[in-house]
Amino acid sequence: MSKLSGMTGFARLTGEEDWGAWAWEAKSVNGRGLDVRVNTPPGFDSLERHVKAAASKMFNRGSLQVSLRIEMGSATESVAINHGFLDKLVAATQQAHQGELSSEAIATLMTVKGVVEAGGDNIRDLAMQEGVNAMLAGAAEQALAELAEARLAEGASLHSIMGKLVGELEETVKRAASLAGDQPSLLKARLSKQLEELGADSQVDAERLAAELAITAAKADVREELDRLSAHFDTARGLLAGGSPAGRKLDFLAQELNREANTLCSKSVSLDLTNAGLGLKGIIDQFKEQAANVE
Repeated sequence: MSKLSGMTGFARLTGEEDWGAWAWEAKSVNGRGLDVRVNTPPGFDSLERHVKAAASKMFNRGSLQVSLRIEMGSATESVAINHGFLDKLVAATQQAHQGELSSEAIATLMTVKGVVEAGGDNIRDLAMQEGVNAMLAGAAEQALAELAEARLAEGASLHSIMGKLVGELEETVKRAASLAGDQPSLLKARLSKQLEELGADSQVDAERLAAELAITAAKADVREELDRLSAHFDTARGLLAGGSPAGRKLDFLAQELNREANTLCSKSVSLDLTNAGLGLKGIIDQFKEQAANVE
């Protein structure tokens, strides 16, 4: 049986090689679907496809950001200038100012992101070396696996929190069930008072009064709502025990719980039962908030 997984987590994996050091970082937050964004140095574009494919096998939902940082060793450090990009910037600036540029202006243009890349050529050369991509791809999978473990840790916490909320809901429904038994007598008292205030209490025969009470009591009967709520609690426990992916189902279940609680409140004829229904809605809101974190 799978475990419940959250959608929030962080993992970092580092290593050192003869040519320098590398570090994979993977972080995840809530998402309606699975969105994986990968950032790699120039020349390592193939790793993006590999990371996305690996992530799709490990995760069902969540917004993931995965990045690779490479620092070349001091012996191989260099600076690369993107002359094509710089020439375009110079030409555009000259056209805008209609004149030649000073050395200070060109120096300013060289500070634009993408014009100067530290170690750019060496990193591209590194990407062409046999075995480097394979090694970094394996490290990326390990970083994703550690991210999955972090999300499972959150899932264990969510399981505990949501299980306690289901327990609170069950206790509140039990209290509501005990209060619901007073509905018929409260309805009779209300109807009798209304007739008395209208001066019609002596004009309505007992059979007609009993019939009206029976119809009103049937409309105010909350036993079906309480039974459905109890059934939903069993479903919730089953989803929590079954593990992820369960987030969407738990979110839908929270909507169904809220619908039954609304109906319970609308049928209530006593302040105590209404308060019990409002208590249910408050706990259901907490349940729904936690469900939004479940994968």
